[in-house]
Amino acid sequence: MSTITNAVSWFEVGTDRPEETGRFYTDVFGWAFTEQGTADASYRVVDPGPEGSIQGAVRATGGAGPNYAIFYVQVADVADTCRRAEAAGGKVLVPVQANDNGLTFAHLLDPAGNHFGVFAPPAAA
Repeated sequence: MSTITNAVSWFEVGTDRPEETGRFYTDVFGWAFTEQGTADASYRVVDPGPEGSIQGAVRATGGAGPNYAIFYVQVADVADTCRRAEAAGGKVLVPVQANDNGLTFAHLLDPAGNHFGVFAPPAAA
């Protein structure tokens, strides 16, 4: 992941057909994937591409929701970004959460209803 704040630095494609979706992106763009999820929750991270390219992953949804593609902007403070987004007319779709590694994220809607995410990497130990 990029260390540049306020830059689009991650994308995620959620799908109920992760094998087929991964194969599609491999066939079209030559992307290779490394599985970093579990047997119950596949999360295939795109192996690093050319210098400066954003990174991303294909996440298995298990059919629990609609398929999607989303971009993430890396920010210094996810909660503060959510407050600023709401003040600017946006909405918080998924409130601030942290994963097991300490990465915090949220999903937002801009005033036109476009869905995007924000995240902050885990604090350095």
